[in-house]
Amino acid sequence: SPTFYEFDSADLLKLYREMDDRDEEPVIVYHSHTATEAYPSRTDVTYANEPGAHYVLVSTADTDGSGPFQFRSYRIVDGEITEEDVQVVAAY
Repeated sequence: SPTFYEFDSADLLKLYREMDDRDEEPVIVYHSHTATEAYPSRTDVTYANEPGAHYVLVSTADTDGSGPFQFRSYRIVDGEITEEDVQVVAAY
């Protein structure tokens, strides 16, 4: 779909099991919004099930595909959205 993407559930389950075996947890969950600003949608909030993760959204909505892009980061816990500071650097 041009407006919704979902991982294959078997692949996602495999990934989470592998991470669990290594005692790891997701730190960053990121995706793009191509038609809207970089702010969590209702769907994003519904699917946000990692309270310790940073949810990074990139918006290409107001660009021709070559930038500048909007980068924003959030914590989403129990449906509450809290924006975090983001600093985009050219190189690190």
